[in-house]
Formats: sequence, C-alpha cells, structure tokens
Amino acid sequence: MPRNSQEKTAKEELWELRLYVAGQTPKSLAAFANLKKICEEHLAGKYTIEIIDLLKNPTLAKGDQILAIPTLVRKLPEPVRKIIGDLSNTERVLVGLDLRPGAVVRSSA
Repeated sequence: MPRNSQEKTAKEELWELRLYVAGQTPKSLAAFANLKKICEEHLAGKYTIEIIDLLKNPTLAKGDQILAIPTLVRKLPEPVRKIIGDLSNTERVLVGLDLRPGAVVRSSA
C-alpha cells in the first residue's frame, strides 16, 4: 500500500501550468514574473510553465476556454483550475492553485 501512495505523490509533484498572454504587455510580464516567484517559493523543481501568446496563436484560446488575459491554467494536478489577472495577489493565487497550506480554512473571512 505505501507503494501506491508514493506513486500518487510522484504524479502530483509535477505541476503543469499554462499562462495565456497577448504579447509583451506590462500586465503579461507582471503575471509571468509573479507566477515564476510563486512557483520558485512553493513548487521549486516541481513545475513547468508554458507561455501561450494569443497574438501569435489565437486559436489556442479555445482549448482551455480563455475569455480574458492574462489567464493562468493549472493543467496538472487535476482538476484544472484557472486564475485571471496579473497574479499579483499571492494569497489569491495560492488558494486558487490549492497550494495554500491549510487551505481547508476557506470558510473564514
């Protein structure tokens, strides 16, 4: 049985993130910088970030149903989660990605 939990942990360790942007705007650059900082602090060595520039590939917005930019999509671990904005509110991003320690305390203001 411990073997299964080890396999599950190994699978959950890789975080696959996609950041949808539209060119090199200040908001897009801020979103990437904020995401990189959060990942280094909370997911060091356990993540990949794919930047998708919708000015270059607008059809890619359909696959993840992107309605606003910048948008961060967590592909793995499942379930898929989305966060819209420049990711400057670290607490909001951590809760949105389910990275916040003790995220069970969601009911408190």
